[in-house]
Parts: sequence; C-alpha cells; structure tokens
Amino acid sequence: MTAPGAADELLSALADYVTGELVASAEAYDTARWVLLDTLGCGILALRHPECLKLLGPTVPGVLVSGGARVPGTAFVLDPVTAAFNIGAANRWLDFNDTWLAAEWGHPSDNLAALLAVADWLAQRDGQRPTVGDLLRAMIQAHEIQGVLALNTAFNRVGLDHVILVRIASTAVATRLLGGDHAAVIQAVSNAFLDNGPLRTYRHGAHTGWRKSWAAGDAAARAVQLALWTLRGEQGYPHALSDPEWGFYHVVLRDCPMRLERPLGCYVMENVLFKVAYPAEFHGQTAVEAAIRLAPAVAGRLSEVAEVRIRTQESARRIIDKRGPLRNPADRDHCLQYMVAVALLDGRLDADSYSDERAADPRIDWLRERTVVEEDPRYSRDYLDPAKRSIANAVQVRFLDGSATEAVEVEYPLGHRRRRQEARPLLLEKLRRNLATRFTADRVEAIVKTGLDLERLTTMPVHRFMDLWTLP
Repeated sequence: MTAPGAADELLSALADYVTGELVASAEAYDTARWVLLDTLGCGILALRHPECLKLLGPTVPGVLVSGGARVPGTAFVLDPVTAAFNIGAANRWLDFNDTWLAAEWGHPSDNLAALLAVADWLAQRDGQRPTVGDLLRAMIQAHEIQGVLALNTAFNRVGLDHVILVRIASTAVATRLLGGDHAAVIQAVSNAFLDNGPLRTYRHGAHTGWRKSWAAGDAAARAVQLALWTLRGEQGYPHALSDPEWGFYHVVLRDCPMRLERPLGCYVMENVLFKVAYPAEFHGQTAVEAAIRLAPAVAGRLSEVAEVRIRTQESARRIIDKRGPLRNPADRDHCLQYMVAVALLDGRLDADSYSDERAADPRIDWLRERTVVEEDPRYSRDYLDPAKRSIANAVQVRFLDGSATEAVEVEYPLGHRRRRQEARPLLLEKLRRNLATRFTADRVEAIVKTGLDLERLTTMPVHRFMDLWTLP
C-alpha cells in the first residue's frame, strides 16, 4: 500500500482532486451533458463502418456476461474492461468527438468509454446505483485531468501518443467510481504512468492507420483494468514519476517534471471544443469552414486554379500538413490539403468524404498538388494564448490569370466556447442525424427528449439511461 504523504506530488494532487468535493459550474454540467450526447452519437454513426464493427463484441466470440456493461447501438453485454474498449473505439472512430488543444492534443470525451462502462456495470448491482449526474461529475473530472496535464506537457515531442492522458485520467476517475479511496487512486494512477504510452507512429505519414481510431478505446480499457486490479489490492508505486533513474520524468520526459498549470476544477469542460459539422482533425476545422465559404467562387473555375494557399498554426503544420499518397480514410482525415480540396469541390465535408470511392476523384490530388501551407506566427501565438485558444486558418485560391478569391480567415471554429450558442442547434441536428442511422424515430425522440431535460437526466440511473441506447 502507498504510505500517506509519501507519493509523488502530482499523484497526490490528482488523488486529492478526484476524491475531494467537486465545485463545478452550471456551465460545466450543461456542457458535459452535450459532450455525453454528442460523443455517444458519434459512436452510433461509426457503427455503419465495417472496419469499426469487426473489432466490437467480446474479445473471444461467444463469451456471455450476465449483468455486464452495454455498448450503445448494439446488443453486446460485456465485462467492463471489454465494454470500455468497444465504447471507446466506436466513439473515436470517425474523429468526430470533442477536442482539446494545448502543448498536447487530444479528445477528453475519450474518457467517457471507461466511465460509462464502469457506471453501467455498477448501476445494475444492488447497493450502487450511479446516476447520470454522477457520470457527468466523473466526466468533468476526467476532462480536467487530461486537459490540464496537456497544457504544458507535449508527449508528442517525445514521440508518444496523447491517449496516454486518457489512460491516466480514466484510471483516476474509474478508481474513485469503483469505490477507491485517496490511496487507491494513487496506486492505480502510478501504474497507469508505469505503462508509459504508445508511440504516435500510427498517426503519421505512410504509417497512418486504423489504430488511431481504436487507440483511445484501448487506453480506456486499460484504465478500467488497472482500477479493478487496484481495488483487489494490487500495489502502487508512489515514486513512479520522480525516481531519478527509473522514474517516468527521467526515462520518458527527459528530466522535465510534469506540473499542474492551473488548479483542477472545471476549466477544461467549460472550454472544450466540439466538432459540430466536420469529422476532421481539429487543427483543420477552420480551414474546412473557410474552404466551404469559397467553394461557390471556385466551382466554375477549377481548371484555372493556380494555387490554394492555407495559412495555419504551427501544430497543424506538424500534424496534418501531408503530401504524397494517402492510403486509407484514416490517413485522409489527417491531411489538411485533402480536407480543403474536398471542401472546395463539394462545398461540404462528411464521413463519406474520406472513402476510397470519394478519394478516387483525380481532382482532389490535383488540388492537393497546388496547395501551399504556411505558418502564420500570429495564429501560433493565439493558439497557445489561454485567453483566446483560437485555432485559426485562412484559405485563398489564386487563378492562372492573376486574379484571386478573397482570403477567408476563420479564427474560432464552430465548436469553440465563443460560438457555443451558434453551435447548439447544429449539435442537436448532428445528434438526430447520427441516431437515425441506428434507431427508430421513436427511439431517437426518446433519447433527445431525455437528453434535453437536464434535471431529469441528472437523476436518472445510468442503467436506465443506457436502456435507451442499446438494442434488445
């Protein structure tokens, strides 16, 4: 067991936050409600895709679990570890759930997979009936841990994927949901750090592949596993971070200790970014919006295009500025030039825009070859400014005769906190569309009606909420 007061400072701080009283704003709870609905809706939409479906269900076909956790949009009843993988893989598959951008990037709603699997499993047992309100509280905490740790620690700079933060945050909060105390949270999270993290290889260049779509589910499943082991008495490692020879800070972060940039509260949930209209890597969202505005001006002059110029932030240059062949949909939705080309051609961008059929259009690569991507230093500064947190892009098309479209600049994407009111009706439309791909009209309306009534929603037991989302 971990001795009181003996653990690394960060481990203790995370345990303090998770097991202490959460003072969260009404805005945070309201936003968490929209994150819950939107994320599960994204998972429902992903069930149309065979590449996703083939990974779902029990790890070994035919295994049955009585009273297990359910997977939205399916009839699967699984142990909570496997359910967390299933939920997480579906939610993340289309790159359409929420986003957080800082020194490290990521998708805080990825944590929902672990929290929902644990809560649904617990809610079907005597003595523990967590409500959706309890789930929203857990989501706020997991968002906060992942997002605040991301503010000043760039795992991408040492080649690691951001899902390491999903595993850390989900482990902490899942341990508390399962009844773990302060010491148990330290034990579990220390093991989450000792797991280190997966390489980012599957997100870049010729290696880009489907793993980027199930990596978060894998992290969520591991978090639940670590939490369950801890509650069985598995030991922790109180100096897993700071050991001068073998600790995480030395071995992984090159002797750069992690610190909390700000007190843990509900800042991340209040400021999280929604993907409202475009299933695309978030650094390119405003570029897509700008390109769609320009599409009518380009429609009749495609053969005259001399150059497509994109001004963007440094992070976009590093992550999604891609040239050369794009081998699959997972590669295409992380290519800024591809997103903009399709948006200019079609005046829209949706999940089908990345299919092999759509990518076969030779005009897409023709436009990609004529696209120039350059960093705008102001965009890079404003991206990191906590008072702005912009994700700006500007797009302009120049023609062979020397004329050009206007340079359309979009600084704040539709899902930004500054555009919440504008986004909310569109989020509701997105939810209805996604649900309609799997459920009857009556079921869609039941889910929407329940979700929009925050007072009713927060008091509803999680297993009753999940009854709305699963198939018989």
